[in-house]
Amino acid sequence: MSRKNLLAVVAVAVLLIAAAGLTAQSPDAIYQQVRANQGLKMAPVPLALEGKDPSLIGYGSYLVNAVGGCNDCHTNPTYATGGDPFKGEKMVVNAAGYLGGGQSFGPFTSRNLTPEVDKFNRPAGMTFDEFLMTMRTGVDHDNLHPQMGPLLQVMPWPAYAQMTDYDLRAIYEYLRCIPPVKVAPPPATPAP
Repeated sequence: MSRKNLLAVVAVAVLLIAAAGLTAQSPDAIYQQVRANQGLKMAPVPLALEGKDPSLIGYGSYLVNAVGGCNDCHTNPTYATGGDPFKGEKMVVNAAGYLGGGQSFGPFTSRNLTPEVDKFNRPAGMTFDEFLMTMRTGVDHDNLHPQMGPLLQVMPWPAYAQMTDYDLRAIYEYLRCIPPVKVAPPPATPAP
């Protein structure tokens, strides 16, 4: 091989290696994208993605629907007629009431997590800072059960408090993209 041909082969090899380095993703980034894609596929309702980051929304959907099980408590009933996997049926989430709250747990009723149109489409009417505070501390901004104190009593916020800010941002952004569900607000329990 002539020196000229050898230099050409080396130059092409260097270019290929450089190009591969620019497009290569870390295993963590690939795994993150796989979860985001799965989240977009599994969302049981249409998502309003215009102008939003689909990877972040998809990851939020993955956390809400595959990891967190938010639907189990925040949708009433959880499954559509004929779609209850606990009865051996193919799972079909109740899209009409998806994350609209209304499940009773003794004196408590799960909250509507869907965007509130009159509050700038914020999930449950909360800003991200309020959402973050609730997920980290359990503070009940609506104070619906003052006799129990200022903290949510059924919501497993101590587990969600361990999530990263990125995880919680993804959940919040996902909740901003789902359709709003109009339900009557849960009744407040009077203070003793």
